[in-house]
Amino acid sequence: MNAIDTSLSSQSAPGTLADAVTDIFGELGLSLTGDLGAGLDVFSPIDGSTLASLKMHRAADMDAMVAQAEVAFAAWKQVPAPHRGELVRRYGQLVREHKEALSRLLTIENGKILTEARGEVQEVIDICEYAVGLSRQLFGLTIASERAEHRLTEYWHPLGPLGLISAFNFPAAVWAWGTSVALVCGDSAIWKPSEKTPLTALAFGKLLQQAAADYEFAPEHLVQVAIGAAECGGVIADHPGIAIVSATGSVRMGQDVGVRVQRRFGRAVLELGGNNAAIIAPSADIGLALRGTVFAATGTCGQRCTTLRRLIVHDSIRADFVKRLIATADSLRIGSPLVDDTHVGPLIDKAAFDAMQRALDQARAEGGTVHGGERIEIAGSPDAYYVRPAIVEMPAQSTIVREETFAPILYVLSYSTLDEAIALQNGVPQGLSSCIFTNDVREAERFQSAEGSDCGIVNVNIGTSGAEIGGAFGGEKVTGGGRVSGSDSWKNYMRRVTATVNYSTSLPLAQGVKFDLDID
Repeated sequence: MNAIDTSLSSQSAPGTLADAVTDIFGELGLSLTGDLGAGLDVFSPIDGSTLASLKMHRAADMDAMVAQAEVAFAAWKQVPAPHRGELVRRYGQLVREHKEALSRLLTIENGKILTEARGEVQEVIDICEYAVGLSRQLFGLTIASERAEHRLTEYWHPLGPLGLISAFNFPAAVWAWGTSVALVCGDSAIWKPSEKTPLTALAFGKLLQQAAADYEFAPEHLVQVAIGAAECGGVIADHPGIAIVSATGSVRMGQDVGVRVQRRFGRAVLELGGNNAAIIAPSADIGLALRGTVFAATGTCGQRCTTLRRLIVHDSIRADFVKRLIATADSLRIGSPLVDDTHVGPLIDKAAFDAMQRALDQARAEGGTVHGGERIEIAGSPDAYYVRPAIVEMPAQSTIVREETFAPILYVLSYSTLDEAIALQNGVPQGLSSCIFTNDVREAERFQSAEGSDCGIVNVNIGTSGAEIGGAFGGEKVTGGGRVSGSDSWKNYMRRVTATVNYSTSLPLAQGVKFDLDID
């Protein structure tokens, strides 16, 4: 039986959650007064209560914001990159100083458990440190010229304002991935966060604005936050003044944004849906595989783009592994994410719960056997949606298995050969994250090879969730192909220039072309 916390009485914040939000903004030295008003009601998934009502930006407001971003960019691009990195360093330090308060705010608004919220805020700090180092490593190339006494050089220059559209599940990290790197690359930024997590966005955005206001090189309006509906995201996608659009969210959203940005020949960086799989080989360390599987499937209540959604288990170990998996899932503590020992908090809202139930109904219709998945009533919170994670044994990779449902549903499939397992892993439209648990070096190497996983993230003996700072994060196929941060993804935020310098007194043409003229 699950260890379920059926009361929210152990919350760390006194009074209502709305009071807690007000207190947190006070701790941060920030005010929400100017942001309050009729327009957007913000709810906590913890108990369904209203946290605040915020003014909303409309499409008509966006032109002015873009104009301000263009003016800021014109000044910021002239600041040397190491000085741009100094602003990001100061911001990271501010976030570090307020890590616990920001973590509590994130949990209250998003519903992920505190340890995950602390991890996300730490990710903001870490990516700032990464970006600071990057500010001194925006390297170009010197290329051998075929012409004597010529030099061929590649430069990278700031590109223009960034429009960043983020989702509710990682309301701080996604912002930091893109914005911190864009800033050291010399770009300004407009952030359009999810309507479900605007308070977290305002807190992180205002802290960066505070750091910029205290930094002599930072122009006004360098970073702006647009609290608005989808129409504001549409303006970002369409506006010629936005040079780069980084969008994280559903495949449907990405298809719309990508087409609109491409239509005007802007640059789009898309990080979209995932339908991630783990292969459990006969040689796997079963204890390790169980721990990795359960966290990857239930972290953030199954609402990560990297959540484990498909488990592909070898025939010879399936029965025992599934039995142990169900027992492990049943031991999870479900309840208030503000309690430190909770494993699984709530879904974001009723729509997420309804989508989960529709998926489970379809899985049953397609021959699946469902373990768990039902709603758990929490005393005093009738508008909150806590669920028991679902483990669904499927006879095949059917229609519902090939779809992403943003909820803690783990579909279990069988395989007999590694070829079959890889085919199942790759046999979905999404291509974000994947993993294999094996102690067979040949299996591990093949899974990472061109014949193996077709995902952007390929792990061995570790689950699908969790992004390492420095690695390029993103995926292939309908996941969008974008890489928002890590590795050389900084090039997405800059423009490439190739310069040829002739330091001779002659004018040889490339490829041996002759074009002789008699000139006095």
